[in-house]
Amino acid sequence: MNAPVLTVEDLHVAFGRHEAVQGLSFAVKERRTLALVGESGSGKSATALAIMRLIEREGGRITKGRIRLHGADERDLAALSDSAMCGLRGRAVSMVFQEPMTSLNPVMTIGEQLMEVFVRHRAMSRRGAMEAAREALDKVRIPEAARRLSQYPHELSGGLRQRVMIAMALACRPRLLIADEPTTALDVTTQAEILSLIRSLQEEIGMAVLFITHDMGVVAEIADRVVVMRQGRMEEEADVRDLFARPRAIYSRQLMNATPKLGSGSPRLRQPSRPILEVEGLSTRFPLRSGLLRRMRAEIQAVNNASLTVGEGETLGLVGESGCGKSTLARSILRLVEPASGSVRLAGRDLMRLSREELRLARRDAQMVFQDPYASLNPRLPVHELVTEPARIHGIATRRQTRDLAVSLVEKVGLEADAVDRFSHQFSGGQRQRLCIARALSVGPRLIVADEPVSALDVSIARQVTDLMLELQRTDRLAFLFISHDIAVVERVSHRVAVMYAGEIVETGPTTAVLSDPQHSYTKRLLAAVPRPDPTRRVRRPAVPETNPPQLAAKPEAGRSILSLVERTPGHFVRTEVA
Repeated sequence: MNAPVLTVEDLHVAFGRHEAVQGLSFAVKERRTLALVGESGSGKSATALAIMRLIEREGGRITKGRIRLHGADERDLAALSDSAMCGLRGRAVSMVFQEPMTSLNPVMTIGEQLMEVFVRHRAMSRRGAMEAAREALDKVRIPEAARRLSQYPHELSGGLRQRVMIAMALACRPRLLIADEPTTALDVTTQAEILSLIRSLQEEIGMAVLFITHDMGVVAEIADRVVVMRQGRMEEEADVRDLFARPRAIYSRQLMNATPKLGSGSPRLRQPSRPILEVEGLSTRFPLRSGLLRRMRAEIQAVNNASLTVGEGETLGLVGESGCGKSTLARSILRLVEPASGSVRLAGRDLMRLSREELRLARRDAQMVFQDPYASLNPRLPVHELVTEPARIHGIATRRQTRDLAVSLVEKVGLEADAVDRFSHQFSGGQRQRLCIARALSVGPRLIVADEPVSALDVSIARQVTDLMLELQRTDRLAFLFISHDIAVVERVSHRVAVMYAGEIVETGPTTAVLSDPQHSYTKRLLAAVPRPDPTRRVRRPAVPETNPPQLAAKPEAGRSILSLVERTPGHFVRTEVA
């Protein structure tokens, strides 16, 4: 029988007058994983911050309840002073945050940041701490660990940064690890590696894991027991298999239904359509410069000879791992990044031959929706100015006309008319993404390039956003280039799919054909890594799959092409759609 490591009893957490967590109770046992699931705003992260006693630094406070950490030094964490809690953080309980880039210090090397943990909690010398830091990176299977110690966070990929965060959290072999959405922004193969890594390290050192996520596929993959939260309260607690087989709460069933499932089918075009976008042989390179005079030493081939087409009223899904070149290809198509060679025809016009002014006019036909809606919306502008900004730039609407246009746009994307007088920070993540879509629609485009538009949203909000895109496509015959690492979402919205690997498109075809019978080995690897929302079919994968070399997640070294750092698989497969 596994003993409890952490017991939370009747926890209440408040931010001002708002009670974010209300009467929450659960226990996490050694060598077991408890998943906290629910939509954004359900209180998951507030619970984690309260356990770590970091909630006060976010403007919150624990108003009631006990947080008991069991063991030789059994404590009520809710009653500890900040100085006493500092002695436990990292040593007895550690946390891995959702976004490692904002959690790691950008001006300190990886080695310096890891050393700090060993010096502070284990009283090591700097030399001993540096050797322990290298061993910690080896433990989380980071390739070339000794070299990574001298690198900065921005020099590592998202997957490697997350591994560094895990190494830091496990440096002192804590009894409890809290993982707050550690795989949300990662592609499926990197996500599979991180989940497998957490499992193997859990078995090795016997720790308990509190895993916070909104992805029910990940829950099925890693959890032993699940707590479903909504608006600060517990809706249901159950064994993971019981939850998926017989969810008791209505809200739990709603979460299950909103989760996209691979194999559920894809939309079909009613009739063949003319191409609105034709890309042929597109290549994009980035120079590597160094030295006092910043001379170019080499080039990185980010996109290599990519070709694709998108028809009117069609959605082409673009999938691949982080760093494969998807976003660079999207930006190159619209010449937000200048390609080195190739051609891009938008509604019959070759964008590569247009002057700056001609390009600005041509972009009326193609707009972009970015991954992070908060970063892409100006926080100082009210909504009626935000969503009509492209229309004003293109001379479609004057300032006097913008309010009426804004009202029609926000209503079109499912928001209330009074939203036009609010600011972006007053909306949820899903609502902000709707505002970004409304802004793109303001110029009446024929194509929308959507770069990871739902990756940071919980499943029910992501479902609403993709439903909106499908409805806009039906009513306005919009075309979409839909970029995502979530293959189940891509299947749900895409008529065809293109798979990108190491800067090249290696397989294209009708969505059902590519996903049911992949021809390229990389496509097969991607599909094998997709978490399945069925805990009875849980796969115990090795920590680093043999077919997925760690170099795929790494950024290219200085002076070498990205294509020289990955295992190349010969042969490209292009399917032809049969009417």
